[in-house]
Amino acid sequence: MSTSKVGVKQFSQERLMKVLLAPQISEKATYVADKNEQVIFRVAPDATKPEIKAAVEMMFKVSVDAVQVANVKGKVKGGRYAGRRNNWKKAYVCLASGQEINFAASEQG
Repeated sequence: MSTSKVGVKQFSQERLMKVLLAPQISEKATYVADKNEQVIFRVAPDATKPEIKAAVEMMFKVSVDAVQVANVKGKVKGGRYAGRRNNWKKAYVCLASGQEINFAASEQG
């Protein structure tokens, strides 16, 4: 448990505030959250797993077991003007058993 506190100290607080961009709310995200006790976040493209872990622990005051990261390729959009959406990165954050992040409660407060 004491190693997580050390992890928060090694990164600057400004950097940790910029790592998490938004929670990913979708049908798949809620299914994963219910089944595996994981939360999905959209994160900065240059974020590392230790930074993501430290940022979630700092912002939501929960303990994190593991972090998996996936790079999502931007969709190619056709039509009159062909274009492409930006690539982005998402993180599957596995919380310790009994831990939970409730986004609906934090929005009302």
